[in-house]
Amino acid sequence: MSDSADKAVRIETTVVHAGRPPRIAGAPVNPTISLSSTYIAGPEDNPPLYAYAREHHETGRAFEDALGELEGGLALAYGSGMAATTTVMGLVPIGGIVVVPQVAYTGALNVARTKEERGEIIRRPIDTSNLAEIEKAVQGAHMLWIETPTNPTLAITDITRAAAIAHAAGAMVVVDSTFATPMLTNPLSLGADIVIHSVTKWIAGHSDLLMGATVVKEEVLYDKLQLARVLNGAVIAPFEAWLALRGMRTLAIRVKEACSSAELLAARLSEHPAVSRVSYPGLPSHPQHELAKNQMSGRFGSIIAIELHGGKNAAIKLCDSTKIWMHGTSIGGVESLLERRRRWKSESPEVDDSLIRLSVGIENVEDLWSDLESALNSL
Repeated sequence: MSDSADKAVRIETTVVHAGRPPRIAGAPVNPTISLSSTYIAGPEDNPPLYAYAREHHETGRAFEDALGELEGGLALAYGSGMAATTTVMGLVPIGGIVVVPQVAYTGALNVARTKEERGEIIRRPIDTSNLAEIEKAVQGAHMLWIETPTNPTLAITDITRAAAIAHAAGAMVVVDSTFATPMLTNPLSLGADIVIHSVTKWIAGHSDLLMGATVVKEEVLYDKLQLARVLNGAVIAPFEAWLALRGMRTLAIRVKEACSSAELLAARLSEHPAVSRVSYPGLPSHPQHELAKNQMSGRFGSIIAIELHGGKNAAIKLCDSTKIWMHGTSIGGVESLLERRRRWKSESPEVDDSLIRLSVGIENVEDLWSDLESALNSL
């Protein structure tokens, strides 16, 4: 940590202090926004740290240093989560095999599907929460792509065991940890090679920017991703990097509050007569509840998936009936959002037509429940 004591501190402290300028008299407490595309060149035999902003800039590095500390690796920021996803998928050689989840973030699955249609890769879609399926599918594969918890069904993959299986077969392991955040899971410490975040979501946390990130441990892998980011022009702009870092400062308290509210709401939803199913890793009924308890630092995230007895039409009505919950896509903002996921044509047909994804924000939990209960009672 740039301005902390040598003694190790807890992650709630790291998230506040990482990525700040050195503590010298007259220095700013926060990184500045560096609005320069080019930098003064130094001697050719001793080039400066910065030359052109498409490669690196001060504000971007401040964010990357902070995220790297949280995840225990080397971070790179991108102009969107999709830019990060496409860059990582680009590591697979032509004709390489990628094992992907059957149900996950549609953007990532669409990248894999499009690359397969172009003849660039071969996809192997499986249930990545099933280790037996992983063991069979990774044979001869170049990459295992894990999302845990999955979007929107909230299945949990045992990262440690999945990584061991994949590595034994010679496959690289990528974990999209957007739903878990660094506050709940650190996939690199569990064996992952690359961690992906949609910074747009929980890390930035205010629904006001687009940004993605990767984190790795190996410098060789970092250099490959950095080169690809430069060639693709996918670097993050300074202002967005500054906004994301400012949002990150409250990540610990936002995640703690939202997780607590989500646990209470999931329990109440499971008892409502209009609800046919509740998927939430914090419920004992969740098939990977014990795994989630150990892998997610004792908390279970802020996303809940519900299905309704009334089917698609009931789900549409519910989404249009709330007053506090906002009907919109995305997750991880301070505001609570809900949407019927099958409204998107790209969503997996394995997702129930009535499934509503709830992203719990930081509002008063009783207000959230009152609003949701009223909408459910109207069905």
